[in-house]
Amino acid sequence: MPVRVTLDVMLARRKIRGRDVAEQIGLSETQLSLLRTGKVKGVRFGTLSKLCLVLECTPGDILEYDRDDSDLNLKDD
Repeated sequence: MPVRVTLDVMLARRKIRGRDVAEQIGLSETQLSLLRTGKVKGVRFGTLSKLCLVLECTPGDILEYDRDDSDLNLKDD
């Protein structure tokens, strides 16, 4: 899937540790780590909203999309 999580980039820009963000938004460090590495299939809008609030950004700053026409053939998970 061509949706990539670029949370590490935003953490570096804001000069904040993942541990601190996880604590502020009520997420375990393990869950945040899985999200940062793109090893999750989805993210709740509530979690995304909290990340954006803490990092002072928009969802587009955390997620990127690489166009792939074959996505039209994918079944929704």
